[in-house]
Amino acid sequence: MMTLRSRTLLASLIAASFALGGCGDNQFEQEVKLEQSAVQLAQEAQQGGYQLLTVAELKTRMDKGEELVIIDTMPYEESYKKEHIPGAKNFVFVKEAKSGDNWSEIVEGSGTPEQFQALLGEDKARPVVIYCGFVKCGRSHNAAAWAVTQGYQQVYRVPGGIFAWKGAGYPVSAE
Repeated sequence: MMTLRSRTLLASLIAASFALGGCGDNQFEQEVKLEQSAVQLAQEAQQGGYQLLTVAELKTRMDKGEELVIIDTMPYEESYKKEHIPGAKNFVFVKEAKSGDNWSEIVEGSGTPEQFQALLGEDKARPVVIYCGFVKCGRSHNAAAWAVTQGYQQVYRVPGGIFAWKGAGYPVSAE
């Protein structure tokens, strides 16, 4: 069952496609691709048991001073070290996984489940926000789905990731 937030995001993506569609022979092909991407994202969220959050919603929550755990799942040297959402902690997950249940298949490097859980904290009711690079990057899906399996109750994935964050003109931090 899709959550209200997932349905709202899907409807927004489809509406945006109409607004940006323009005209031309390629319009229908673009619409089909956009629809496929939107449905895939909604299905991932449903299967992972987490909610979706836009960068604007995340920024609003941050500006209100809400206590959030923000996790960047991108490679440390190539991405996180250069730029990340302010306050985010880094833990690297892989882009694609064969099975979300097998830790060694979803984590890049030598990170352990205990280390990831330590970043998320003891309070499983505290909102956890996870992002990666961009919509088609699966790192954030893998991390969010894993957090849900560990009992975290408010897990959010920001599908647009750091690219959408920067595209919205929001500030970034660097190490």
